[in-house]
Amino acid sequence: MNTITKSLGYLALASTVLVGCVTVTNPAKAEKDKGPNDLEIAHIAYTAGNIDIRYAHLALAISENPEIRQFAELMVRDHTAVNNKALALVSKLQITPQDNPTSQQLSQRANDIRNELAQLRGDAFDKRYAANELEYHKFVNNAVENAFIPNAKNEELKSLLSAALQTFKAHEGHASSMNKKVS
Repeated sequence: MNTITKSLGYLALASTVLVGCVTVTNPAKAEKDKGPNDLEIAHIAYTAGNIDIRYAHLALAISENPEIRQFAELMVRDHTAVNNKALALVSKLQITPQDNPTSQQLSQRANDIRNELAQLRGDAFDKRYAANELEYHKFVNNAVENAFIPNAKNEELKSLLSAALQTFKAHEGHASSMNKKVS
């Protein structure tokens, strides 16, 4: 699978997320095609964090590259911290995030990528992991900034997503730099 094909997977998911959320801004269409609600947004965001934690654990198990390992440790630390804040908010609000097709698609795509990564070693692993991290953070940042924050109704959820977005944008920058070093 070439890089363009791999990137298209995230683009397809991004269009699903963004189209679903954008329909909420059109009241006539919103009744028919509702975008994700706050409970679904919370589930998608938490799922996305867990996915990146699992990618990072795989990188720590396979890669010997100090740059990759340092990035993976950062992913585990930061995404765990954001997910812990999300769990605290869910507990405080006494709500249960709702599983949804977007979370399921994210999980399936992540399983496919983890299976692919698990077969690689050395430079091949490092390059593929770095490329995936860059594409994944672009996808997540786009969804959070352009779909989840504008459509979230709960102000505490919006605040959590906004703070997380700043962290994830820094991750995207690190992933870009990492890509240049392993290419």
